[in-house]
Amino acid sequence: MNGFTAPIVAPEVANDSAPAPAFLAAQRRVSVIMVVYMTGAALGESIACALRDPMVAELVVVDNGSTADDLVYLRALAERDGRVTFLTGHGNIGFARGANLGARTATGEVLVFLNPDAFLQPGCVAELAREIEERPVPTLVGGRVLNVDRTEQRGARRGEITPMSALMSLSRLSGKTQSLRRFEVHWEAEALPEHAVPVPTVSGACFCMRREDFDRVEGFDEGYFLHVEDVDLCWRVRRAGGQVLFHPRAEVVHLGHTSLTSPIRVEFHKGVGLARYFRKRAKGMGQRIAAWALSPVVVLAAIVRPVLWRFRGR
Repeated sequence: MNGFTAPIVAPEVANDSAPAPAFLAAQRRVSVIMVVYMTGAALGESIACALRDPMVAELVVVDNGSTADDLVYLRALAERDGRVTFLTGHGNIGFARGANLGARTATGEVLVFLNPDAFLQPGCVAELAREIEERPVPTLVGGRVLNVDRTEQRGARRGEITPMSALMSLSRLSGKTQSLRRFEVHWEAEALPEHAVPVPTVSGACFCMRREDFDRVEGFDEGYFLHVEDVDLCWRVRRAGGQVLFHPRAEVVHLGHTSLTSPIRVEFHKGVGLARYFRKRAKGMGQRIAAWALSPVVVLAAIVRPVLWRFRGR
């Protein structure tokens, strides 16, 4: 049994027969891009939510590695649904390369990148697509990422990520004392804005860009294998004179930690990605030396986290 008939959670989803928003005719074609790797049972529900959204004209699934049952399901889905394009056979090329491959294959002018364990909520894609229209600068709009209990997920909107703030966050020391709170980069506890607002960084679990903007910043940096490529993309959008927005009404339920791969491996890649990001942003000889010196510390701090999770019974 492959687990695609029953969702992990029961997120609210749009009805199959729901009409497209009134402004859809004036909008450009929307493509959802999903990179999958040993996702688990959440994959089927994530895809179902995406295909139920009336704004979604195309779903490009990039297979970096799946179980035999998942491959059977995905191939059959692509054969029976003309909106689905399934790319496989290239091996595990990493998230950034996989996402760029999906973007190059997609035919839409509006690109929505969605994690395979994230469930689009009604109106999410419409809100994202509406927000990026007629923006004079490169724009990246991230949705409000929710836990299953509909509380806002850690990482949905974040401040500027620096070596110090990353270490404080990875270790959770930023929440220990008032004096250390200035290093806290996660803003999920802040008041929810009424409209889309600029933030330094949003979650890569669900975000939207115009194709021309994505191409202008040259897509994801393929030097990242897994994690932090979204942080890097947000930084490069802002560096190009653009803006990163957090949209409070574009909601997506994100499970997280559903991959069948080892959490230690996942966190290792996160640490490697953070270390690379800091080296990439370093200015001057002093900052470069510091970034290289901190690299093993950042990687070690990331690896220790899943060990502590296991120790604490998480």
